[in-house]
Amino acid sequence: MAEIKILIQGYARPGEGEQEGVELASSTTTLIKEGKLNIIVDPGMNRKILLEALKKEKLSPEKINYVVLTHYHLDHSLLTGIFENAVVIDNTTTYTFKGEIKDHEGKIPGTNIDIIKTPGHDQFHCSLLVNSNDLGKVAIVGDVFWWADEEEQKTDEKSLMNHEDPYMKNEKDLKDSRKKILAIADYIIPGHGKMFKVEK
Repeated sequence: MAEIKILIQGYARPGEGEQEGVELASSTTTLIKEGKLNIIVDPGMNRKILLEALKKEKLSPEKINYVVLTHYHLDHSLLTGIFENAVVIDNTTTYTFKGEIKDHEGKIPGTNIDIIKTPGHDQFHCSLLVNSNDLGKVAIVGDVFWWADEEEQKTDEKSLMNHEDPYMKNEKDLKDSRKKILAIADYIIPGHGKMFKVEK
């Protein structure tokens, strides 16, 4: 069983004051601890907030074993390089900072955490399925589901299936991915917005 902690709740909003005309965004960043392994999902792009969040957990970037990227959009992946000792994982492959590339078998190595393909928002998108100590099966889904800050986060099945994604690459694939996640998960951690319980 794994311990899951949301380090940063993802956000997407227009800047104000000095930042007017700038979009402010960074993905949800999740820490998973399983056994002796420390795993970061989607480090995002706000370096200051990420380092502060790690410090609160008594962690530093060099103590992270794996970084999982749900997809390569920079609001999710820009800070990957600060974790110089980590193995980086995407939907099919592991990468090291020594230049090593190897396919994985649908799990984070050394864990029971499943990596499943969830295309639609991006064709190379993946999600994680984590058996947690207290929440049951938690799906960390990147932008399979996400909300801008000004949007109401509706989590009934109809709203979730039909929620508009202005950045999606393939609508049919995205709906199929959403349907798959909703059938499996007890809780969902979205790419931007609050964790929510799946209504069964």
